[in-house]
Order: sequence, then structure tokens, then C-alpha cells
Amino acid sequence: MDVMPPSCPHRCRLGEGLNWSLMTLPSLSEILERSHVVSLPMNVRFRGVTTREALLIDGPAGWGEFAPFLEYDAVESSAWLAAGIEAAWQGFPEPLRTHIEVNATVPAVPAQEVAAVLEKFPGCRTVKVKVAEKGQTLADDIARVQAVREARPGAVIRVDANTGWTVEQALEAAQHLGPLDYLEQPCATVEELAQVRASLQRRGIFARVAADESIRRSDDPYRVAELRAADVAVVKVAPLGGVRRVLEVAEHLRARTMDITVASALDTVVGMNAGLAAVAALPKLDDDDLIDVPPAAAGLATSQFFIEDVAAPHTITDGFMETRVITPEPDRLAGLAAPADRRDWWFERVRESYSVLAGI
Repeated sequence: MDVMPPSCPHRCRLGEGLNWSLMTLPSLSEILERSHVVSLPMNVRFRGVTTREALLIDGPAGWGEFAPFLEYDAVESSAWLAAGIEAAWQGFPEPLRTHIEVNATVPAVPAQEVAAVLEKFPGCRTVKVKVAEKGQTLADDIARVQAVREARPGAVIRVDANTGWTVEQALEAAQHLGPLDYLEQPCATVEELAQVRASLQRRGIFARVAADESIRRSDDPYRVAELRAADVAVVKVAPLGGVRRVLEVAEHLRARTMDITVASALDTVVGMNAGLAAVAALPKLDDDDLIDVPPAAAGLATSQFFIEDVAAPHTITDGFMETRVITPEPDRLAGLAAPADRRDWWFERVRESYSVLAGI
């Protein structure tokens, strides 16, 4: 076993993050011997793709997933590999809850398709709507959000711009789309998020600001709290390097008055196990009346966008999902296996990311 060096990317600058130096890496050959590459067809276009590829690892402690988006380099992808190794060789922390609330997710579809999308999320009281899609306008976003309100009266609505707006565009959108739970990553930089947040407060617009990319794609995931740039942190297991890393980041940000939403990165059912494990293990919070406050509705219901998965996904019942671990089914693994050239491509990504983790 090789020791994972403390120089590994995504290590917490403040010394409170995942202690990489105490983790051990299985050999590269063992990882590859245990790996399966699958190609999952999707029923909607999401992040510009209609097929989601992933490398799944059948480890001694369970299944792990390695599925960084295709444009990510080896350094960024190495955190995803660390998360897959954690799940496969360490397993998950002890859960504190068996069911969690989840939000519905509406991609940047035409307004007339929104009702059909929402049918995939029975009972979900919180809805995240993708906005600021390239080639679309604010009018498209307004129509999509309005369609959500018509299909789910009283729903709590979040919008996710994926850095697509300028500060002024974000403020204009908030004015027309509200009331909102929050605007997720409306702009690219932490400084812009801080500007949006302060301007919303000055203008009396009730909409919180949430940070996603500014946490999961940052060398310093705590800078958003230091600059008071966001009210909510959207944390994802794979980009941050594992469930335990998510819990450490969440603890730090909660202590700085930020709320936490755990979300997925278009995960297979294997990756979803890790996201559910993170929410299940979040420490309990008590309000002033010493009543346990449940975690915010998690963005962990994206399995609904797959036509097929490597196992039957977690079902949504009245807006909640079980946190139990689901194991891939051999017949589905075989039937969804990616072509040989794609398998080789993913194996090379593992080699490159492993080199980063091992400091080679």
C-alpha cells in the first residue's frame, strides 16, 4: 500500500480538512482489476450530454464511483478518485438518519416540458431549476420557473445558474424569478457572489446566495465564508474527495453560519450512495427549542434522469429517499458496459489521477 501524501490537491488550507497523510492508497493495478466502466443512457439532456459514463470500483468495503466530467484535468479528477477509493476501501461513516428529503431538479427544458419532468419527483416540496443556459434568455428562465409554480403550487424554488450571469444579470433575474430559496452560483467568482449577496440585501430582495463551483472547484473552499459571499454551501462528495471530507467542510462552514445542501454530480446509483451517506451522517442541529432541525432538501434525486442504471435507483416517496446502500446488479453491469475504447480511456484517466494522488 502506498501512502497518500499530504500535498494532495483539495487538502484544507486551514488544516481542518481531510488528513490525506493518514489515508492509504491501494495499488493502481488493484483499482483497475476491480473496475467496471459503464455508459448510462439519459432521458433528458443534462450538462450537454445524453449519455453518462462512469467507472465503478468493486472494493473490499463496498462500491465506489469515479466519474469526473470529461473536461476535468487529472488534478481536479484526483479528488473524484479519492472519493471512489474511500467508498470502496473505507466505506461510509455511521448514519444518523434513515430517510432524507430531496429536491426535484428541472433541467433547462422548455416550459411546456416542466410538468412531465416534475412527475419523476413525487412529493418533492423543493425544486431546483436550471437557468442561464447558453442560447436561452431570461424570458425562458421566467417561463420555466412559472411552469414549476403552476405544476407544484407552494413549492420552494431554487435556481442554479452555474456561473452563467454577470452581477447585474443575477440581480435582474432575482427580481423577476422570486420569491426564491436561493440563487445557486449566479456568477463565477467569490467576489461577484459577495456583490450579489450585498446588493440583494440592499434592494430588499429575499433570495439567498448559494455557492457551488466556488467550493467544489476551489483550492480554498472556505473563502466564501471568509468574504461572506454566500448563505448556503452546496457540497458534493466526489469533487470534494469523499464523504468524510464533505462532513469536515460542512462542519467548518456551519460554524460560520452557512447552511448546507448536499448534492450530486450526476452520479450513478453507486455515487448516489455516497451522497446519501453524507447527508445521513451530517451532525444533528438543534434549534432554540432543542428540536432537531433536519438537513436541507438534498440534490440527490438525479437518478431520475437515467433511462437505465446499474441497479434500481432509490425511490422517492413523498419527497423523501432512503439512505440505504444499493449494490450494482451483475446483469446490468454487463449490459451497460462501455465499449472497449471508452474503457481504455477511463482506465487512463484513473492512471493520471492516481499519479496525482500518489505524488508520482
